[in-house]
Amino acid sequence: MNSNMERPYVVGIDIGGTNTVFGIVDARGNIIDSGKVKTQTYLSPDKYVNDVCENLLPLIDKIGGLERIKGVGVGAPNGNYYTGTIEFAPNLPWKGVIPLAAMFEERLNVPTALTNDANAAAVGEMTYGAARGLKNFIMITLGTGVGSGIVINGQVVYGHDGFAGELGHVCVDRKTGRPCGCGRKGCLETYCSATGVARTARELLTSRTEPSVLRDIPADDITSKDVYEAAEQGDVIAKDIFEYTGRILGEALSDFIAFSSPEAIILFGGLAKSGDYILRPIQRAMEENVLNIYKGKTRLFVSELKDSDAAVLGASALAWELKD
Repeated sequence: MNSNMERPYVVGIDIGGTNTVFGIVDARGNIIDSGKVKTQTYLSPDKYVNDVCENLLPLIDKIGGLERIKGVGVGAPNGNYYTGTIEFAPNLPWKGVIPLAAMFEERLNVPTALTNDANAAAVGEMTYGAARGLKNFIMITLGTGVGSGIVINGQVVYGHDGFAGELGHVCVDRKTGRPCGCGRKGCLETYCSATGVARTARELLTSRTEPSVLRDIPADDITSKDVYEAAEQGDVIAKDIFEYTGRILGEALSDFIAFSSPEAIILFGGLAKSGDYILRPIQRAMEENVLNIYKGKTRLFVSELKDSDAAVLGASALAWELKD
């Protein structure tokens, strides 16, 4: 009997700035059981790891105990796959370098791997989702920021230091671009994240005079979901926001294609669910700007993983790769 039959489950832990979600996952990508804790309430990483494990262990007991768990995978902001550490994550309550994989491994006595959330999403898509069978693709996560996971020849690209693949911080307007949280100007995520879309909405509502249902919402409260709902009502400004966002992202994707010649680019996150409002301008700009030798070779599609499950599935997928 092989080890996957003896240990048919893995644990996925996704650490977000607000919540940590964890679950037990089988080889088919079914989440058998799950739970969560509030990340921000833990000023000590030791207390945090202890409480996550205290909540996780009863779920593990239900499926036969720790001996049924092959490994633990953790997706986290600023997670370093090589070292298993979280390093200087601005949205987490713990500062500096935190050896989180080792802390979970010591507490549970189960092999543990850790990487950043976008890389985890790419591994999850390759294991359970739309990228099954693909060896070369780029995962773009469109959330509060823009993340990316790059897979070449079936392997996630981590670089020499574990931090490769920050495509959200490729500059699309270095001189006059929007300020980014990273300290530079004009990063892709300042335009093509959910927060970037909301920012574009505020700018267009200020610079244009047409009626818009978005004017009924306080400017600082506008979200990308509001823009989508306005577009669904035929709102011209809302549609133009998606055109603007899609063009910038499509142009950037055309450059990313030149880097790794992927079979596919997979979009994930709430913004990617905006359908043709965003997909058509992305596709158009990508094809108009890509180098001739790559034209028509890279498919663009939306993740097949459910938003509610994707974070845990992505993290859990790391654990299948762990050696006994």
